[in-house]
Amino acid sequence: MSGCVFCGIVAGEVPAFRVADEPDGVAFLDTRPVFKGHVLVVPRTHLVTLTDLPTEALAGYFGLVQRLAVAVESGLGAGGTFVAMNNKVSQSVAHLHTHVVPRTRGDGLRGFFWPRTRYADDAEAEEHARRLAAALAPTRA
Repeated sequence: MSGCVFCGIVAGEVPAFRVADEPDGVAFLDTRPVFKGHVLVVPRTHLVTLTDLPTEALAGYFGLVQRLAVAVESGLGAGGTFVAMNNKVSQSVAHLHTHVVPRTRGDGLRGFFWPRTRYADDAEAEEHARRLAAALAPTRA
């Protein structure tokens, strides 16, 4: 897609520090990493959100993400990884991408990047669960 920096990276028109270039996706270092070795994984096709990724592409795309999570640990000596994706809100580039961030104990990253909350009571939690289950039901195959 014209003007999409990630499409430019996939096409080789925008320079990037590539980690993987495969049929299921391209992985490259984030230019503003949370920690050094922070990798972005993008599908080759311009898609904006996870819901745009065709079902048949899930295994290949997330297989690449999974392999990169292993590579970040073994290749960088990380103690683990933080794997995350934004859809629309806080999505800095409107092209589906998954972050694979190296983690070590004591690295200063605490929990999630946003404030946490609680349900008022079990009834409120049950109501949220019911609404989500109802919304999910029509999408089941």
